[in-house]
Amino acid sequence: MSELGWAVWAALALLLLYLLRVNQLLSQTPDEIRKLSGPRWTRAQLEATYKRLQDSPLDYTDKIPPKLDRRYVVTGGSAVSMPGLVGGYIVLQLLARGTPPECIRIVDIRRSERSDIGAGTAAAAVDFAQADIRSASAVTAAFARPWPAAAARLPLTVFHTAAVIEASERSPRRYAFPAAVNIDGTRHVLAAARAAGADVFSATSSGSIGLRPVGAFAAPWARAPRGFWQVLDVADFQAPLRPRDGYFANYAASKAVAERLVCGASGEAFRAGCIRPANGVYGNPTDNTVGDPLSRAILPTWTPHIVQSFVHGANVAIAHLHHEAVLARPWAESARQAGRPFVVTDPNPPIAYADVYAAIRTLSAHAFRTVEVPPVAILLLAHGLELYDELALAAGGGVLPALAGDLRHLKPPIMSICTHLVAAGDEARRPPAEGGLGYAGVLTTLEGVALEVLEWNREHAHASASAGARKKYTTSVVLAEQIQRLPVTAPQAAAPSRGETDG
Repeated sequence: MSELGWAVWAALALLLLYLLRVNQLLSQTPDEIRKLSGPRWTRAQLEATYKRLQDSPLDYTDKIPPKLDRRYVVTGGSAVSMPGLVGGYIVLQLLARGTPPECIRIVDIRRSERSDIGAGTAAAAVDFAQADIRSASAVTAAFARPWPAAAARLPLTVFHTAAVIEASERSPRRYAFPAAVNIDGTRHVLAAARAAGADVFSATSSGSIGLRPVGAFAAPWARAPRGFWQVLDVADFQAPLRPRDGYFANYAASKAVAERLVCGASGEAFRAGCIRPANGVYGNPTDNTVGDPLSRAILPTWTPHIVQSFVHGANVAIAHLHHEAVLARPWAESARQAGRPFVVTDPNPPIAYADVYAAIRTLSAHAFRTVEVPPVAILLLAHGLELYDELALAAGGGVLPALAGDLRHLKPPIMSICTHLVAAGDEARRPPAEGGLGYAGVLTTLEGVALEVLEWNREHAHASASAGARKKYTTSVVLAEQIQRLPVTAPQAAAPSRGETDG
């Protein structure tokens, strides 16, 4: 063999050794994270929690902040995914604490698939105004619709939860869409809220804003990839906005700008701020975090060892109600909390994705198993798919087939959002007198995941337990694709649709 041949083989051997080292680093759980995480869930623990929730439905009404005599607009309170997840729970909690349906309006692009806010529920009587928040005129029209006489003169709170979530995109070519919804949409909702006379504005932000991109291709001698474990806090809020590529994905970059818009609009007459849910958000079979695995018979995964602070949609919603309660106080008592974000998480240590998989495997009526894939294989594939996507975009439509299905979302940012993330929620838990919100989660992650599987099983109780019988939900990923294909809609001239919505 020639010297060149030996050199090539030596280089390939070194590359293989390097990739094996990267895979080893990406497959570990650092000691710092292991100490923060609780013990893994056992089968007995899962079955006992499931049976308790099945026999005694959880009622946390007494833990919801007391009713305020106000009217409400909830953007994103109907559609599926995280916006509809959080917004839907806000609507349910408002009703549970005694707010009449005629004092609540949902503004969203589509009606809900959620069974707990559908036909036959108390939420079915809530007014629904269809609007694409990318359209300023559509948002203005939705806010300007007449209110019933009993609600018209009440002060107005706006809960802005509408957004699109694309956690796998970082290309500048794909920034326009999340910017149009998350930034321009927030700007439109802020303007409409002011015009409608709102004095309290609470927006759902994202804990991923604080996340720095992970340097997965670590030096061979490194103890861990750069940013392999991070604390999700609000330290970044005290610094200037980073450039777009300083965030892990376009989603986080657009949400960071939107968060600054909301907090920057706050003042004595218009008190505004944000709730940052930790990663990942779950709470209904329509979500990505638990619902997507539930919908699959076989789940390829590289994340069983990944530890994160989860947060149930009901906990995010109750954080918004605590946020509102503080902001609705006189300025002297709410100035410290206004104009800033708060991180919230479930009231327990972070868990591992292995816990979620164990819960589905143990509790679901459907067969479920995982197939572990080496992280380095996902990393290499993700970079290859991203390069292909960039070439397809540069070449123009129709030249190269567009990525479709799961492959479209398998790009390098996934390696950042699927890393060890621990949320710092101490500030939100402090009493209002100490600058906090007095937030306390009403569901642990164990209870929340078991409850979601219980709901899944109930919705499939009359169907075969075969893989083909699984109900298909519209997740946030699918919804974002659908919205992106839609033209920006003009305001509807139809009369109020109170009682017609199933969301």
